[in-house]
Order: sequence, then structure tokens, then C-alpha cells
Amino acid sequence: MNTSYTTQMDAARKGILTPQMAQVLEHENISQAQLMEKLAKGHIAIPANKNHINLKAAGVGQGLKTKINVNLGVSKDVCSFDAEMNKAHMAIEFKADAVMDLSVSGDTEGFRKRLVSEIPVMIGTVPIYDTLTRTGKPTEDITIEDWFETVEIHGRNGVDFITIHAGLTRKCAVSLRTNPRLCGIVSRGGAILFEWMEKTGKENPFYEHFDRLLAACEKYDMCISLGDGLRPGCIKDSTDAPQIEELITLGELTKRAWAKNVQVMIEGPGHVPLHEVEMNMKLQKKLCHNAPFYVLGPLVTDIAPGYDHITSAIGGALAAMHGADFLCYVTPAEHLRLPSAEDVKEGIMASRIAAHAGDLAKGIKGAQDLDNKMSKARGELDWEGQFECAIDPEKARAYRKSSQPSEKDVCTMCGDFCAVKRVNALL
Repeated sequence: MNTSYTTQMDAARKGILTPQMAQVLEHENISQAQLMEKLAKGHIAIPANKNHINLKAAGVGQGLKTKINVNLGVSKDVCSFDAEMNKAHMAIEFKADAVMDLSVSGDTEGFRKRLVSEIPVMIGTVPIYDTLTRTGKPTEDITIEDWFETVEIHGRNGVDFITIHAGLTRKCAVSLRTNPRLCGIVSRGGAILFEWMEKTGKENPFYEHFDRLLAACEKYDMCISLGDGLRPGCIKDSTDAPQIEELITLGELTKRAWAKNVQVMIEGPGHVPLHEVEMNMKLQKKLCHNAPFYVLGPLVTDIAPGYDHITSAIGGALAAMHGADFLCYVTPAEHLRLPSAEDVKEGIMASRIAAHAGDLAKGIKGAQDLDNKMSKARGELDWEGQFECAIDPEKARAYRKSSQPSEKDVCTMCGDFCAVKRVNALL
């Protein structure tokens, strides 16, 4: 049998079961034939850079459990790589599926290498940010070679997926002007490229030289996460012409990537009111040919700074229910500051709850097993059994310990009025 392949997609198309595919099959209720068929079509992606040696691969896409991503990274004002590394290890402890490094200051390559060497889940980055940090140049002085050298560096470093805002073209920029927004561009990568195009008069380099990007990604088997540079940053801007214009372009680029055996995910909004979430999910799947969909939130209201992990979880659960495959967590610090370690935990838990709720609604095989086990433990007033099923056992135990009942089998909410205890005595 031919065992030569360039990417996970290429292997699937040749009928080769890779070690990464085998790892995915250990954790998903899907057959080998189904996995390989969906990989070959692009409906599932397994981001797995050849240089990420310790990776425990995960699949993202149709028929698989909804995955969650944790963003971290330093800024100029808060620049402690050790603190960010601690957050990365927390992400593993609390069962995140991916970590994305958004660092924009300091020794970004050193940190990236450390992240890849220590963290076994898929790692994502945004080379557009790092090009400015790495070169130290004003945006308009960045060259085509600068942009693509950063992509190569990230590939060599072992990054599994890279966000590239290749769909924000000059045509999209015209749409942005003819359809004014309340919040303009809120994507950092999108804003950088928009500024570069405006100041140089040139086309988006990643759109114009997309084949060069594909060649680099095929070489390392980096998955391209096609970024939504024109995602809505507020409820009023949701599902507007610039957003849809870019999404159409992302669908076209997806086909070009698949033709070169390069895996693709599509990034999505953003801020979306509840009644538009389902439409956005179905529109993306239609326009982007069922490629895996990676969403930030979506946040379903703009008025909850300090609680945006909740607004995101509400939108994320609904998005997952209607087809989103990958949720980017949002912390209580969103829109306010760099998140603390505690913010990271809160964001992870909110996102995991949303992902699981979505899996229940999608009917993912086996998703309800733990809920049933929890329900049985509750029905038997088995407190230890309930803790074992909890998404955060430590917090559940701490809450119960903080308020001890006079009768150990009930809680201080109901005490002797406990409905479960009364009915159990009669059945």
C-alpha cells in the first residue's frame, strides 16, 4: 500500500489511515470509513503540523463533538510569557481542545516553540500579527516576503492551524465604505491588512498570492483557518453586506485549498442576535461547502462587559446546535483587558457547557451518556457520583462543603422538603 502523503486530507483521499486519524477515532463515535470520507471531502479537518511531535490530534467538523479553543498571548502592556504558559497548562487541565497564541510583543517565536513543545493539543496562531512584531516595521513597509516568511516560520515551529484573513479583498473594502458600520472592523488581523491595502494601494497579499500560501501549508500540513476580517463587532452590524461579501470569497478560496489537499476551517462571527444565529450557521455551511465552522461566540448582546462569557455561551450553544463545529472561548475580560488565569477558567467552562449543549441538540452519539449518569446519581442522592459527572467537580464540591445540611443525604436548599428523598421513600 502507498503510505506517502502530504496532508491529512491527501492521506484520506488515498485511503491511508494516519496515526492522527487513529487518535481521533479513539475519542469520537464515528467509523473509520465515515471519518476518512469526510476528511477527503473537507467536511472534517485534523489540524496536525508534521513538526508538532507530541500532538494528540483532534478532529473538527461534521459528525464530531464540538471542540473549544482557548486564546492567550502577551501584549505590550502585559508581557509575561510564564503567565501565558500557565494559562496554556490550565487549558489542558480543564479539557480545552486547542490553544491559540495571539502574542503581539516580545520573543514570540521563543514562546511559540515552548508552547508547541509542552502543549499536546492543536496550536493556532495569526501570522499577520506576528509579522508586525517580528519585523518591527510600520504596516505600509511590510513586504510580500515579510508576510510569507512569517507563515514559513510558524510552519517550521509546528503550528497546527493559522488564521489568515485572505477574504478581505479590495472589493470587500469598497463594500465596507458603501455599507457603513457602527463598529467598522474589529478584527485585529483584518484591520492590519485593511491598513496595508489602503496605504500601499495593493491587493490583500494572501488573496493575491493564495497559491503560495497553500504551498507553505501543504508542506507542513498546516490547516488554514480562513479568518473573518469583516466579522460584525456589534449586533447592529450583524449579517451585513461586507460580512457576506467576505464569506462568499472564503467559499471560493476553500475550493482552491481543497484542490491542493490543504485543510480548511472557516471563521465566523462575532456579534449576532439570537434570531440570526441559525441563519448565519446555515449560510456559512452553504457558501463554504460544509467546511468546518469556527465561531467566536457568537455574542448575542453588546451590553454585558464583565459577563461576555455568558453572552458567548448562549450564542455558542445555539451556534453549535445549528452546525458550528469549533467554539472560540470568550472570557469575562472580553472587551476590557487581557484575561487573568481565573478569567480563562471561567471562559473555558462556559464554552465547554455551550459545546456540550450543542452536541446534545445535534444528537452526537454518546453525548447524553454523562447527563444520564448525572441524573441517576441525583435521583439516588449520590453526591460523590454527581461530583464525578460534573464539568467542574472541584467547584461543585466546594459549593456543597460551604453549606452543610443537618441530614447528609440532602442539601440546604430543601432539607427535609427534598422531593427526591420523599418520593424515593415511597417507590
